[in-house]
Amino acid sequence: MATSDVHVRVCEQEILKYDLEIKALIQDITECDGPQSKLSEINTDVKKHFHNLRLRIQDFERMAMEQDKESDKQALLSQVEGHRKQMLSNQTAWRKANLASKLSIDKMEKETLLNGADGAMRKRKMTKEGLAQTASNITENLMSISRMMAQQVQQSEDTITTLATSSRTIQETNEEFKAMTGTIQLGRKLITKYNRRELTDKLLIFLALALFFATVLYILKKRLFPFL
Repeated sequence: MATSDVHVRVCEQEILKYDLEIKALIQDITECDGPQSKLSEINTDVKKHFHNLRLRIQDFERMAMEQDKESDKQALLSQVEGHRKQMLSNQTAWRKANLASKLSIDKMEKETLLNGADGAMRKRKMTKEGLAQTASNITENLMSISRMMAQQVQQSEDTITTLATSSRTIQETNEEFKAMTGTIQLGRKLITKYNRRELTDKLLIFLALALFFATVLYILKKRLFPFL
């Protein structure tokens, strides 16, 4: 269904969003020049993002298993596998970034704090701005999908209202048809009754005329032919 497809798209957008945010945090770890407490804070944030990403991948897998078509199910499961591989790749990159950052911090402690700091800051700013812009675009897509879901719900409500109105109109028309049928049947009975009465009246008139003519003939017979 259309609504189910929207939920799948929302879930996939959130997976991509967490993936990009994790990559941004790994980049922060790679460029972290200390102190150690700062590195620990970033790692804590990375763990939270991995936890959320894992939950969303599980949700995506559940939606895939609920698909009616086998082809859709297999296609989504293939995406689930791809997202899991990407998560494992990010975990590997995270471990490598931590190791490299620790080595870098140890080295930086032996060097001048200001040496090359400006260039590193500019590079970090450009990388984070790009990833932040991508995350912002994904957020806008999620909002657009949410608005589309609301429009679909409103359209469904309008359709249900229209169907209910049509049902009432059909029911009222049916009742009027029944009333008209009853009226027609009553008229038919009255016409039949009047036809029968007309036939009876004609028969009575015929008998009255026959009696009248018989009486006239009898009188004429008595007066004109009394000997008969």
